[in-house]
Amino acid sequence: MTKDIDLFFLCSLIEFIGRKQKLTRKDVAASLGYDRLKHIYEYADILHCEPIAKVADEFIKICRIETGTFDNIAACKYDVPSYWDIGDVYTRLIQDIMNSRGNAKVIDTLQEIYGSWISDSISNYNSDFFYQPRDYIRECYLEGEVL
Repeated sequence: MTKDIDLFFLCSLIEFIGRKQKLTRKDVAASLGYDRLKHIYEYADILHCEPIAKVADEFIKICRIETGTFDNIAACKYDVPSYWDIGDVYTRLIQDIMNSRGNAKVIDTLQEIYGSWISDSISNYNSDFFYQPRDYIRECYLEGEVL
């Protein structure tokens, strides 16, 4: 069983760093790496006591995460969802995929999802994909395409 609030914090932090550093969320997850993702997840109950911007700055510095050119916020023609909203979308998807697999590990599943095609679809704020029901997003992921 995942620690839902800790996973939510980790996914929201990835989103926050992606926006700040103008990187795809796939690139943020890769830059943090397995051990750092696991650390953030395990200590999220402590880390979330600080402002998320401060925590993000610390991990940007520690992991030497450079600034990129992916700016889905500037490209958005509509209301931009909060990093908490997008963190929630990822949290639910990770939980759903883990539940469908039984013994899947949280960080392995997180890296798989962030490294897949669906991360780009969730980051397209000009579509309504990230607003879709969690069952629909899960089925799209399992089918390997937007249905």
